[in-house]
Amino acid sequence: MTDLGGNGKPLRPIHDASVPSSARIYDYVLGGKDHYQVDRDAAEKVIAAFPTTRVAARQNRSFMHRAVNALTELGVTQFLDVGTGIPTEPNLHQVAQAPTPEARVVYVDNDPIVLTHARALLTGTPEGRTAYVDADLKDPAAILSAPELRETLDLERPVALSLVAVLHFLADEQDPYGIVETLMDALAPGSFLVVSHITADLEPEMMTDALDVYRQSGVYAQTRTRDEFARFFTGLELLDPGIVVTNQWRPQGESPSWLDSQVNCWSAVGRKVW
Repeated sequence: MTDLGGNGKPLRPIHDASVPSSARIYDYVLGGKDHYQVDRDAAEKVIAAFPTTRVAARQNRSFMHRAVNALTELGVTQFLDVGTGIPTEPNLHQVAQAPTPEARVVYVDNDPIVLTHARALLTGTPEGRTAYVDADLKDPAAILSAPELRETLDLERPVALSLVAVLHFLADEQDPYGIVETLMDALAPGSFLVVSHITADLEPEMMTDALDVYRQSGVYAQTRTRDEFARFFTGLELLDPGIVVTNQWRPQGESPSWLDSQVNCWSAVGRKVW
């Protein structure tokens, strides 16, 4: 089975239901409906090793919402969301366009299951615009040269690059730091980088077990330390409160410290000042 892109040309085959998908596993953990038994089985094994997986996923999603709201308050009207995942309302464009109807959002993912739902990401405000790019984070040049991106975003003006819960799916040998640098280099001064990333700093044994389960299911992921996470923001100016666990990034109300070890995910927002 294939789907058709906006230009009417066939896109690549639809998802394989016989192997787990990181996007479908995440959808299941968030309470979505777009997953198969193989994804549910893999997710339940992860949850057995990391019992607060659902808490972590919800807190990560909430971080994205708060970061986008903070950036719209700073006047950002352009967003590039790489590693979009299966649409889960409110999606990034809905958060951005609520206070800023003219906001423009480009979504990027290469998971076929996300591709089948891409049209759900393309319904925004009449004043704004949304687009979808079928591309791989490991090929930043392809993302930046995509016609859908060039027709939607003005790279001469600030853009917020969102890499939420996606960089931990890249191994060190795939050069995640170089990928982020390439993407940020293409963006104008005044642009922002939004990142969240799982860590074993707070619960090393539990997170190691959880990632072992992920890998045994055929989905590669790895944790990074706070220092390793900080490298993604080299040369950028961090917004307050700096690098914190996702639930502690400008929470709405008080976020108890005991929640940190249930989330195990670093987050930060940085500004490109040069």
